[in-house]
Amino acid sequence: MGDFRPVPEVLTYLSGRWRAERAVRDLTGGDTGRFTGTVAFGPLDGGGLLHEESGDFTWRGVTRPAERTLRFLPGPGGTADVRFADGRPFHGLDLTTGRYTAVHPCAADLYRGEFTVRDADHWRTVWRVRGPAKDLELTTRYARVG
Repeated sequence: MGDFRPVPEVLTYLSGRWRAERAVRDLTGGDTGRFTGTVAFGPLDGGGLLHEESGDFTWRGVTRPAERTLRFLPGPGGTADVRFADGRPFHGLDLTTGRYTAVHPCAADLYRGEFTVRDADHWRTVWRVRGPAKDLELTTRYARVG
């Protein structure tokens, strides 16, 4: 698939509100889940964007509220340094080609994320999580709101 949209400045591209739909698959047990909600990328004191995700997550027939917060800090050449809410490093993000692969080791697990930009209002992430007790695939589609 070569239909990716280059993004010269990731923070400018992400700024605003997005609808998020995430499909979660447990590749070992076969369970599936779904998150639906919104992601707001708003200004962060000191520069960058505050990523605030909220919605509902359904897993094994039970729906619960879900939320997370990330910090997208300016990186060199239009890239971003993505950090957890507490400031710990998560991954880099370079969408200058419209596609990027990030890797994040977390204890015994390895997270590998592929980011792709389709157009000005649609992008996607696919995270594979592998570890001793995990084999998951999380696919999130984002569509700009407004």
